[in-house]
Amino acid sequence: MIYQYDITLVALFQVAKESLSEQAYRLIRGMIVRLELTPGAVVREDELQGQLEIGRTPIREALQRLARDQFLVVIPRRGMIVSNIEIAELSTLYETRAILEPYVARLACERGSTNHWKQMRKVLDKAKKHAATAQDQIQYDAQCHEIVWDAAGNRFLTDTLDVLYAQSDRLWHMYLSDVADMGHALDEHDEILKALESGDSELVYKLSAAHVRSFDAQVRNAVRKRLELTAS
Repeated sequence: MIYQYDITLVALFQVAKESLSEQAYRLIRGMIVRLELTPGAVVREDELQGQLEIGRTPIREALQRLARDQFLVVIPRRGMIVSNIEIAELSTLYETRAILEPYVARLACERGSTNHWKQMRKVLDKAKKHAATAQDQIQYDAQCHEIVWDAAGNRFLTDTLDVLYAQSDRLWHMYLSDVADMGHALDEHDEILKALESGDSELVYKLSAAHVRSFDAQVRNAVRKRLELTAS
């Protein structure tokens, strides 16, 4: 009994440790996405510990993971800085999402349950009533994507798309947050949901591909306009 009790304590400690590390990862990544930590900014462990009220080890684990996910860059003798997103990388970010998002949506259509679609409908209904700002809209958009990823039932794809979406979200904050209306994206999710509910996997695939193309076109247009303003 004592041995079993000790094992249980170790397991609980590991879960708590992992959840703190995950919490730190999400919070710091959110700061990077929302540009509270801007590209090129030096990231300091001690400042994050005080700001987030999370211990050194979870913070360090989160930073290492963020470096692996390319949100941070390790600079010898300087520590870590927030990575930049080069305009030249827009095409590679898009082409990766353009392949994975429709494929995952098709899997979701084949594997998802009515509970998933009910949950997605609740998100979209809530968005129609409460998505007053572009920031609200992008958050509801993210929730819709997360439900589809969950329905697909493939954690490897989900983990990859979670990182890619976060990088896309950062681009949105860099170039679109002050001008974009994401209402059309929620309308697109409404069409995707109807196809999911009907079980039409090919239509789901096409609509999901169009949804990713639409976002990419908005970002590219915003980047072009900003470059034109800078050049003039």
